Amino acid sequence: MSEFGETLRAQLEAIIDRACSSLKNGGDHDTRKYVAERLAEAARDGAQLDELSIVARRALMELSNRNAVG
Repeated sequence: MSEFGETLRAQLEAIIDRACSSLKNGGDHDTRKYVAERLAEAARDGAQLDELSIVARRALMELSNRNAVG
């Protein structure tokens, strides 16, 4: 996320923290990394802050579904 400005980077980190807050210890590294990658992609595509929260929750659902299947 280094390509983003300081303010947006802080907002993205806060979104990750909120999305992962229900996970044990705030989520493991791989989970947080996956969410961060999805957020960065969406931000590059021009998603607004309210949309980014949805992107983060969807990323967690994707991981949950993958883990349930595999």
